[in-house]
Amino acid sequence: MPLFYNLASPEISPMKYSRLADSDLNISEIALGTMTFGQQNSVADAMLQLDYAAGKGVNFFDVAEMYPVPGKAETQGLSEEYLGKWLQTQHREQYIIATKIAGPSRGFNWIRNGPESIDRSNVLSAVESSLRRLKTDYIDLYQIHWPARNVPMFGNNYYNPNNEYSATPIEEQLTVLTELVKGGLIRQIGVSNETPWGVAEFLKVSERLGLKRIVSIQNPYNLINRTFEIGLHEMCSREKVNLLAYSPLAFGLLTGKYINNSPVNGRLSLYPAFGQRYQKLNVAPAVAAYVQLAEQFCLSPTQMAIAFVRSRPFVSSTIIGATTMDQLKQNLNLITLDEEQLKLIENIHLQYTNPAP
Repeated sequence: MPLFYNLASPEISPMKYSRLADSDLNISEIALGTMTFGQQNSVADAMLQLDYAAGKGVNFFDVAEMYPVPGKAETQGLSEEYLGKWLQTQHREQYIIATKIAGPSRGFNWIRNGPESIDRSNVLSAVESSLRRLKTDYIDLYQIHWPARNVPMFGNNYYNPNNEYSATPIEEQLTVLTELVKGGLIRQIGVSNETPWGVAEFLKVSERLGLKRIVSIQNPYNLINRTFEIGLHEMCSREKVNLLAYSPLAFGLLTGKYINNSPVNGRLSLYPAFGQRYQKLNVAPAVAAYVQLAEQFCLSPTQMAIAFVRSRPFVSSTIIGATTMDQLKQNLNLITLDEEQLKLIENIHLQYTNPAP
């Protein structure tokens, strides 16, 4: 595999913007994720990244109260703080800020003593803390980071009814979120790492009780994990719930950098526990096939992977992340794939279907 790719040959695509579902949020097709801010990226690094992304037309920034990742007591909240510091130097109304409340069942005892539920008190406390760290009066999109119930996620594929636990009813979650919208602290609400049942239930409860409707779902979507297309695509398209696709590079695997070795500063090298979904059968040959195809197109694997996600009609915004400015520049070097290229990608998908769900 060559060390350099012909990045000058494809035509660079301008940043596009679209309305998020039926909301009043007009978002860029690329969002900058911030989960490395405070861990792998210093505050100075964060300022440079935010400035560069904004200069390239990005107006949508995604963060979470538990960030940076991996979660630790001594760093929790720094990602929001860094973003808030940057916002103080900007015209706040020009940017769409999305953040998330941490859910139960995953520990994090340093966040509200370990959130056992997403009940009224936890939501109010989380929103107040996020607003303070972000140094803003309102949050544009507030998301539930993962479901507050027994559900397979983060590489676990199968629902096990034996793992049920007492969880906050969706009605209670939506009730307090609706109050916060009416109070002007939140503009829109969304879910993350959700299932078709979860989306359906949120919509059903909001319609039945006249509560705020979710406008987005933030789930993983990339060349080796297209499970959103099974069930969720139809549900969300019919109900106008837009996908915010995270992990378009599959934790860096789709850049091709792990094919010949494991770079010491790569996230899978630094934090191998986060790579469980990428240690499965057919992941390596699928990645190799996509990297080889990108080379055939005279594209970097990064360009092709991000361009594929952007090409999907159900994706409203693709959430990128970077630990270096060089990575960020590559991520924002946007190109458009043609029908023949998309067909060849589909052939690989048929051979290696969702190896990293």
